[in-house]
Amino acid sequence: MSVASMWLHDVVLDTDRYVATVSPLAKNPAIQDAALRHVRRAVEIHRSGRDMTADIASWLRRHRLPPKAAHAAERLVAKLDPAVDQAVTAVAADVVRGDQFPAVWVGANRAAHSAVVRVLTGKGHGSVEVDGETVTLDVGAALAKVKRKLRNAGLSSAKAVPDVDRRMVLFHSAQLGPARAAAHLLDLAGTWLPALTALLGTSGVLLAHGRRRALARAALGTAATSLALAVGLAVARRYCLDHLPPRVLPGAAAAAVYDTLLRVPRATLRTVGVLGLVVALGAYLAGPGRLPRAARRSADGAAEAAARWSAARGLRTGRAGTWAAGHRRALAAGALLPTAVAFGAWNHPTALTVLFLALVLLAALAVIALLAATGRVTRSGAGRPP
Repeated sequence: MSVASMWLHDVVLDTDRYVATVSPLAKNPAIQDAALRHVRRAVEIHRSGRDMTADIASWLRRHRLPPKAAHAAERLVAKLDPAVDQAVTAVAADVVRGDQFPAVWVGANRAAHSAVVRVLTGKGHGSVEVDGETVTLDVGAALAKVKRKLRNAGLSSAKAVPDVDRRMVLFHSAQLGPARAAAHLLDLAGTWLPALTALLGTSGVLLAHGRRRALARAALGTAATSLALAVGLAVARRYCLDHLPPRVLPGAAAAAVYDTLLRVPRATLRTVGVLGLVVALGAYLAGPGRLPRAARRSADGAAEAAARWSAARGLRTGRAGTWAAGHRRALAAGALLPTAVAFGAWNHPTALTVLFLALVLLAALAVIALLAATGRVTRSGAGRPP
């Protein structure tokens, strides 16, 4: 729930993050093809070609020119439409696949998302206003621009144009109140639910009778839940793509939009899942089982062999090694704490971040084990009990 609420909060209520998420779609070939199709459909050049040839034929008939001329003009549509359609397609393709389309795409998404946020939360600046169950659009800026253009064109009477009601009603719905309440709840959940989840998980581990086992179970539960949610997202993706009419959006473009919007939660689920597995594995290896004890004995044996090899060649750590041998548990906790802090402070951690920090922690523990082993070898050589 924390992962889902954070993602929905960022996509639905944060315009900057939403725009940053969808910006790469402007360079996606499937999105460009869909935009090109919509541009061609909006131009309606075929209807313009028929109207043009019909007007020419009517003009010829009115001037009593030979009927063959009017008939030939009407037949021009068969050649005029394809020619103009090719020209429009070429121009539209140059615009959609050019350098200016990303700016248009980002601007359109930002304006639309800002309006949605304004309606749902009442926050932000814009021409969209909410009054009870009615959403209105302030057209005052557009009216002022029209009057200014008329005056610039020499139409002095434009100054006398009265100021009519500047607000145009976009829609009126009784569901607007529940929608705004849901947006407020989502805002609270996206902000506080992750912190509450972390607090409950930490408290549960600290208050448990067996903390190591509780930590392992919580980590495994987190990993299993992340896997289940990832499978749910994959099933939802297939369902949405199978039931989306092609006339709304082609399959390739819809898949690109879906994958782009879900890129962040998927990465978060991978990170949380890998983190849960790493923490569970670490808690298991620190336990009293036969395999963990064998693994720890093997590691200590390797460190002991390395320490004796170095001591035989005159390489000793002196008091540092002796002190490390007596404070190994504290040093291990000291290595674990900054690793956890680094993960918490990492900007947008990924699964690779978790694995990298785990390797760093293992390296630090190996150094501590080697120092402790050299300390034990030093004390053993001095006649003290190991």
